[in-house]
Amino acid sequence: NIKVVIIKGAGRSFSVGHDLTKVGFVYGFGTGKAGERRPSQRIRLAYDRIAMEDWMYKIFLHPKITVAQIHGYCIGGGLLIATMCDLAICADDAILGHTEQRMGFAGSGIPNMNILIATVGLKRAMDLLLTGRMVDGKEAERMGLVNRSVAPDKLEEEVDKVTKALALMPRDGIAIGKATRHLAYDSMGLTAGVAQGYYSHTMFTNLRWEDDEYNFFKERRDKSAKTGFHGRDDRYSGLV
Repeated sequence: NIKVVIIKGAGRSFSVGHDLTKVGFVYGFGTGKAGERRPSQRIRLAYDRIAMEDWMYKIFLHPKITVAQIHGYCIGGGLLIATMCDLAICADDAILGHTEQRMGFAGSGIPNMNILIATVGLKRAMDLLLTGRMVDGKEAERMGLVNRSVAPDKLEEEVDKVTKALALMPRDGIAIGKATRHLAYDSMGLTAGVAQGYYSHTMFTNLRWEDDEYNFFKERRDKSAKTGFHGRDDRYSGLV
């Protein structure tokens, strides 16, 4: 009987993405000591494929209408979730961005590349991915990343109004609409992103860093995840 699904964060933010203390270890990353084996390509590919097929595209192709209600931070994997929803409404003071790209992805490793480009356009998508810069809710609305941005104290009310309007449609109509859009997404190549995403993500996790390049994983190993995280972003101060 459900017609609309609202996805929102339970705490101070919508989602801050993956836990940077754990990324990499899902493949079997070691401590970097001599004699340790590197994670295999088959493990990387298997994990990334499952993560992207079973996680992101279940949202994108969900049979119900999906609405992202965004407050606080919406970055990395959090923004992937929001982009995969049919509609997105955020607070004016929300912060959105693909800061995880600063780890070295350089515009790769995400399953929604095609969807993001179709959503905001090629140049805006490249701006978000190549710089990892964050935008507030108002800018996110201007660039088409979200449908609308409202005052923080009006967010719940706005989402409630929109979803009540969406729920006026018949259940069969919603189901047929979602199935029809699946066909349209296939013809546009949007659903091809899952293969592109998991393959490029796997390649990134096997990246070789040169001596003059910032390696988050090395900083995390030798210092701490917090130090690695701040070091990653501090380099961009005053640039974007």
